[in-house]
Amino acid sequence: MLRREFGKICFGTLGSAVLSGETIAADSPAHACREFPDVHGVTDYVAKFVVETGYDAIPHEVVELGKKSILDGFGLALAGSRAETGPLCLKYLDTIGALQGGAIIIGTSHRTAPQFAALVNGISIHADDFDDTQLAVAKDRVYGLLVHPTVPVLPAVLALGQQLKISGKDLLLAYHLGVEVECKIAEAIAPRHYEDGFHSTGTCGPFGSAAACSKLLRFDVPKTLHAFGIAASQSAGLRENFGTMTKPFQAGHAAESGLRSAYLADIGWTAAQQILEAQRGFFHAAGGSFDPGAILGKLGSPWCFATPGISLKPYPSGSLSHPAMSEMMRLIELHDIRPAQVKQVDVGANHAMTQALLHHQPKTGLEAKFSMEFCMASLLLYRKAGLAQFTNEVVQRADVKEMIGKVKYHVDPEAEAAGFDKMTSIIKITLRNGKVISGRAIFGKGSPADPMTFDEAAVKFRGCAEYAEWPKGKTDALIESVAALETAADITRLAPLLSSEPA
Repeated sequence: MLRREFGKICFGTLGSAVLSGETIAADSPAHACREFPDVHGVTDYVAKFVVETGYDAIPHEVVELGKKSILDGFGLALAGSRAETGPLCLKYLDTIGALQGGAIIIGTSHRTAPQFAALVNGISIHADDFDDTQLAVAKDRVYGLLVHPTVPVLPAVLALGQQLKISGKDLLLAYHLGVEVECKIAEAIAPRHYEDGFHSTGTCGPFGSAAACSKLLRFDVPKTLHAFGIAASQSAGLRENFGTMTKPFQAGHAAESGLRSAYLADIGWTAAQQILEAQRGFFHAAGGSFDPGAILGKLGSPWCFATPGISLKPYPSGSLSHPAMSEMMRLIELHDIRPAQVKQVDVGANHAMTQALLHHQPKTGLEAKFSMEFCMASLLLYRKAGLAQFTNEVVQRADVKEMIGKVKYHVDPEAEAAGFDKMTSIIKITLRNGKVISGRAIFGKGSPADPMTFDEAAVKFRGCAEYAEWPKGKTDALIESVAALETAADITRLAPLLSSEPA
């Protein structure tokens, strides 16, 4: 069991224990006793990490990895502002009288209050499901299905940062702290959380946003604990909404919730101090249990950007489709496969992947993002699957529907045996002349196993900017600004580059 002894938190083998009067469950079969002087629980440990960590504690390589995701996030916000949700967000803000304030709405000429900017910019970043993903490597986790790390944190940091006129180093520090906190919380909560239907970007993301905003507001530990407690009560998101506008809303809501929580804590709002580990707290209410060993002593050791890494998406679809898409594109080019040659396509995966990519006969562009059948069909028909392909119009085309009918997406025993910690995808293409072309992949381009360089991330950024019809001068300046972000004295200089206000 876990017990508190003179500044020690000890984990035994019984799976349940008492900490400061609260019973918690520990999934891990055995935990070594670890010493954490002056730590009064998991939430306290997280808060102290946020308060005590400075910019110099972040390794240079981690800072550089983060820049790729930040640039990626900005590009996706520009592209996402052109999604169906973009005008609807502006209409919503106009309805509630919120189209005024000091924080930019990316891709537009409008400004609003920081918390609403965090909401709308978060929705835009996630609108096309093209944003980065946290990689899970534990055997009991579905690989890649923890959180989208940038979307709950970057919009909140950018919005609050404009108000506070922070430096580039301040932004980078707050961003990395927020990402680290949300990712380790997602690692720690029991797998049941995601399996039962929670959207972990929406549920764990508010803690990342709250951590980042608490750092920018220079909170002490008690205020940071209050911010976490308030954020926990706004934790929300359900996987049933995948393939609808409400999936990106859940991500934007996470960004907004963390910022709102920090604002409330700053004026004296109170909340529970052990909101993560308490019997009626987040881990138990939302997951049934958690693994303390996945978070205690693990924040910044190693940083999640370093190990196991963060993946940048090569396609605007669910991350579990990317290994198969990368392999399918390789096979198409290698064998010069033409649509008329294709008789049938079999794609095998583990059952968790088939459940996540749940739209087998998609009717909309949003549903197509979670359809392996559409992803394969788009590549076979057009040799591409970009923002222009994941639209209602393309999904409804007769040739697309016909090709989707040729794709069989199923649970493959070999992929199932490989484990959920891998995205094993096994492809068999049967041509009309009887020839069979086979391939398999575990990772897609952009994963730590095959990472994008900063220059490759910049190519993706340029594609998103072009989709948004963004001026080339601003596009170039944004790439240069993010590459040298740590040298910026005031991040408000990014605002005219990200908005249609004059630069």
